Amino acid sequence: MQETPVQPVADQPPIGLIAGQGVLPVTTARGIRAAGRAVACVGLRDQYAPELPGLCDRFATAGVIRIGRWIRLLRRWGASEAVMIGRVRKARMYEPLRLLRQAPDWRAARLWYRVLRHDKRSAALLGAVAEELARGGITLVDSTRYIRDCLTEPGVLTRRQPSASEWADIEFGWPIVTRMNDLDVGQAIAVKEREVIAVEAIEGTDAMIRRAGELCRVGGWVLIKSAKTRQDMRFDVPTVGPETIRHLYQGGGRCLVVEAGKVILAEKPALLELADRYGIAVVGRMGLSANLKTGFKTPFPLGGEAG
Repeated sequence: MQETPVQPVADQPPIGLIAGQGVLPVTTARGIRAAGRAVACVGLRDQYAPELPGLCDRFATAGVIRIGRWIRLLRRWGASEAVMIGRVRKARMYEPLRLLRQAPDWRAARLWYRVLRHDKRSAALLGAVAEELARGGITLVDSTRYIRDCLTEPGVLTRRQPSASEWADIEFGWPIVTRMNDLDVGQAIAVKEREVIAVEAIEGTDAMIRRAGELCRVGGWVLIKSAKTRQDMRFDVPTVGPETIRHLYQGGGRCLVVEAGKVILAEKPALLELADRYGIAVVGRMGLSANLKTGFKTPFPLGGEAG
């Protein structure tokens, strides 16, 4: 495997970056460098963005479940802390011959045998990976540490405000999506006139949006996305981006509500510009405990959350 031999940008140890799909690993690499730290990146094979290697001081590729190689590379480069960020499609777990195709090393095989053959939930999967990395001397840190500007702010973030009926759907749907996340089912729902149209599961938000558009052809529905009640910010932090807005517009959705401080807005300026162009309201909604601390209010009472 080819590595990119670049001198570190600081005297401090480099920060490891385990990079999956999408723009967030690129944004994170820039954030790490802006903080004055070198970037030691393991790009997951066939996943990472092509521009990522040029932003890293150390770079090599590794298989999606070659955890031993991740550890060896990061330790060779002197990293003891790492950010793991970017999409890796969980549905690949259910492909035929999935283990043989991914060629797991002994660490991944051990995880599969001990944990994942019994429990394939994201929390179990990523928690087990974090523990294995820690055994190898690599501590996973908050994946938003170097991209704080990408976290959702509270309030209406677009020129368009939600309509009265959309606010009613927000307050109807918020406790439902919160409860759904308590049960670790998914992170998003679609609501229209206080009726749940679609619920996200393993297929992901974009696929759920398409399904909601097919089921509600009249349009005008609200997409609500939140983090788990006990969200581990080291991984699987819910994210929306410009593609989410495009899919929402194509599917007839007219309002996007995400949990403030817990959901990442990837490419935030482009996302909000596109939402304004399409006339989609984007709202950062505080969780109940945060509402009590900040006094953030909406035009409607917090139905279902009192007590």
